[in-house]
Amino acid sequence: MTTSHDDPAHLVATFLAAFNDGDAAALEQAYEPQGVLVPRPGFPVTGPERSAANAYLLDMALPMDARPRHVYVAGDIALLIVDWSLRGTAPDGTAVHLHGTATDVARRGADGVWRYVIDNPFGTALLPA
Repeated sequence: MTTSHDDPAHLVATFLAAFNDGDAAALEQAYEPQGVLVPRPGFPVTGPERSAANAYLLDMALPMDARPRHVYVAGDIALLIVDWSLRGTAPDGTAVHLHGTATDVARRGADGVWRYVIDNPFGTALLPA
């Protein structure tokens, strides 16, 4: 996985490239081993469940667009606020339009590579009533 050691926003571009290439292995490299993904508000997953949640989206074979809005860095920790969208027609013919503003936490590892500690794509979205 190639990523800038100085700019954690490059992690977004790296994730996006892996996602749009359908490369599940490269997508997993964007996370710390215990990194958390919140595929829907209130339901954090890690490990095999994180991989399965990302695989579900990859299986839609739709391009994702993502743009960092804000990046705040404190040493080797970064908060990324990222606007993203996933839209098109899934292989089963279903129209898909997912979007959100992620609140993500990344950490620069000892190897200098930024990885997600928390990938929260829906940010502060409220739980359904």
